[in-house]
Formats: sequence, C-alpha cells, structure tokens
Amino acid sequence: MTTENGRDVIVGKMDKQQPAVSADFEQALTREILLTERLRVKAILVTISLLLVMLTAAYLIAPDAIGRIWHGHVPILPLYAVFLAFALFELSVLRVLGQRLAQGRDVPHARRYLGALIETSLVTVALYLQMKAMGPAQALAFVIPLVYFIFIILSTLRLDFWLSTFTGFVAAAELFAMAMFYRPEQFATEPAPDLAFHLVRGLVILVCGMLAGAVGMQLRRQFEASIVAATARDRITNLFGQHVSPQVVERLLTEGARTDSEIRQVAVMFVDFRSFTAGARSRSPREVVERLDGAFGVLVDILDRHGGILNKFLGDGFLALFGAPLEAPDAAHRAVAAAREMLAANEHINRETSWPLRIGIGIHFGEVVAGNIGSPRRKEYTVIGDTVNFAARLEALNKDFNSQFLISADVRDALGDDGSDAVPLGEVAIRGYERPMAVWQLG
Repeated sequence: MTTENGRDVIVGKMDKQQPAVSADFEQALTREILLTERLRVKAILVTISLLLVMLTAAYLIAPDAIGRIWHGHVPILPLYAVFLAFALFELSVLRVLGQRLAQGRDVPHARRYLGALIETSLVTVALYLQMKAMGPAQALAFVIPLVYFIFIILSTLRLDFWLSTFTGFVAAAELFAMAMFYRPEQFATEPAPDLAFHLVRGLVILVCGMLAGAVGMQLRRQFEASIVAATARDRITNLFGQHVSPQVVERLLTEGARTDSEIRQVAVMFVDFRSFTAGARSRSPREVVERLDGAFGVLVDILDRHGGILNKFLGDGFLALFGAPLEAPDAAHRAVAAAREMLAANEHINRETSWPLRIGIGIHFGEVVAGNIGSPRRKEYTVIGDTVNFAARLEALNKDFNSQFLISADVRDALGDDGSDAVPLGEVAIRGYERPMAVWQLG
C-alpha cells in the first residue's frame, strides 16, 4: 500500500530537493519580473500620452498663453514625431515581453540596459526641442526635465537596482550635458550656465535613480520570499495531496519534514464504509457523491485535529498515517483517539440522515519504509511494509467480527492504560500470514 502526494518540503531544509525548487522558483520569479516590466511600459505609455494630450488641449484652448510660454515656437508636430517614435519603441518592447512570457524566458540584461538608454534619451530629444523653442534657461526650468523622474520612478518596477541606477545616471548625464553644451546661436547672449547648479541637480537625479533601485530590490526580495513560500506550499500539496489541512502544511513548512526514504515508527489507519456500494446502487450519482463527501468531510476534520495525514482516498475509504512525515511519539494514541471520535461522529450523522453508513476501522503500529518514491516525472510520498498490509487486513476483519474498530497487539501495548477497554478477540487467522495474530476490539 502507498501513501499519496506531497513533494519535498522547504527550500533550505531539504538539500536533495533544491534543484527542483530552484527551477520552479526561477521560473516563477522570471514571470513576475516580466509582468512588472510590462506594467511599467504600459504605465509610461499612458502617462506620456496624457501629458501630450494635456499639452495639445492647452494649445487648442489657450494658444496665446502657450505661445507666450514657448516664445511663439510651440513644436507640436516635432513633439508628436518624438512621441510616435517613443510609442513604437515601447510597443515593440511590449511585444517582446509578451513573447518571453509565453516562452517562460527572461529578457537579456543587455537588452534591458539598451531599452533604458533609448527610453531616457527620447526624453532628452524632447528637451532639445523645448530648448530650441524657448531657450536653454527657461526650458531647463520647465516641464521636460521633470519627465525624467517619471522614468526613474517607474523603473522601480524593473525590480533591478542597477537598471534603476542606470536610468538615473543616463537622465542625470544627459540633462547635465544639455545644460552645459547646448546653446543655440540666437540665445548666445544668455548667461553661461552655472556648473555647480546643474551638477547638484544631476546628482539629485542620480540619487533618485539609486533610491528607486533600492525600492525595486526590496520589492524583488518580497517577491522572492512569496514565491519561495508558494513553491514550498505547492510542493507539499502536490506530494501529500490537496486534502492536507492548512495546519499540517504549516507544520511541514516549519519543521521541514523529511521525505527521503527512511525507517519510521508509524500508526497506520484504514477506514472503510461498509456496504456502501450496495446502498449506492439505489441512489443517483449526485446523492452518492454528496453523501460520501459529507462523511469524508467530517472524518478528515477529525483526522486533522489529531495530527494525522490523510494519505490516500480508496474509493469509499481512505488510508491515514500518524507519525509520518511528521514525527509523533504518541502516534498510536493519536490514531486511536481519532478513530474513537470518528465512530461517535458517524453515529451522530446516521441519526440525522436517511442513508446511515457503518464504518470499519483498522489500526496497526510498527515500522514502515517511508519516502518519496516514483518515476522521475511523478513521485509520491509512500509508506511500504508489512505494517501497512496488516492494518488493511485488520480493517477487513471487521466484516467477520461484525465490529467497527479493530487494533493489533502492538497498538494495544502502545496504548497502555488508555486501552483498558480493549476486548481481546484471541489469535485470529489472517490471510497472507502463516500464523494467527492477536486482534483486539475497541468500541
């Protein structure tokens, strides 16, 4: 018999499973970075579009006021040309990001730096047009230099410190260069630029880029932590099954339970609903599923409360473990306490339903080989050994004794005084075993 799904547990606690975790982590992180990069590009397109629309609207509504600001040389068409080039570039970036998302591959770093350089330089081209229209001094104190900050702020979504710093450096260097070296002949009479003034302003822009990078790195760390936690949880769910309770998942995450093959002392429980198939024949499939789901829901909740792991559903029954993969020194006590509560809960349900069900439970305690076993493409957390087989035989004996709860002599010994109400059924011949085995009944 085998247990069910669940992959290795936590990154950093199970070295043998690190490559698989890392692969899943890198793929998930790459996807998150590409998604945030795509959001950044869309935000830039929307922001620059709104700024251009606002300028156009102001020009149409109050052309005289705009003309005074721009000294009568509003470069509407050149600005639209720059925006068109910018929009085409960003749309091409969106296309590449979409392709990379579909392929699950990241964008090369060199391409990211080239994109940052082109984006920031297009702002410098717009600044050139503004300086040419209204003069260097007024242009440098007007709107376009502030646009650099839009790119720096949104560079945070790159989740890369050096890319944001690079964006700030390019903006600072190009703005400083325009202030120092571009002086059209018609404005040659204006005062020479103040070196310290523009140098300090460029330094502030560079620092802003670094701060944006620091924020981006913090966001990246949070993404990484979230992805690692989600990956670990997914692995637990995949290895031990979706029916593992949140409390058990938390323990597996916290304690880092081992899933490599090892010998364990485990209490193995088999649960089965007697004559369920016969009762299902006279009912609709929907009624059958609803009744079984309702019964399983109650029993699994009890199992969770007592620290058991639901290993596998077996048609109208299931296999549960106490002591693997989470260690439990009192595994036999937990298993028996859970079984007692299951019997009581089932009796309560039977009193309130038109389809009463009779439970059969068998528990054995002993050594098993527990571990993550399977093919390279599909592995399961599995328990193997005579303990599992004997527990299944015990549960089947309930039919012969017209009982509901049978335990082995090993469970009775482990219970001590807690098993004082156990009734000995003597040495019983069991299929597959050469000699009779002692069996005990609990009510």
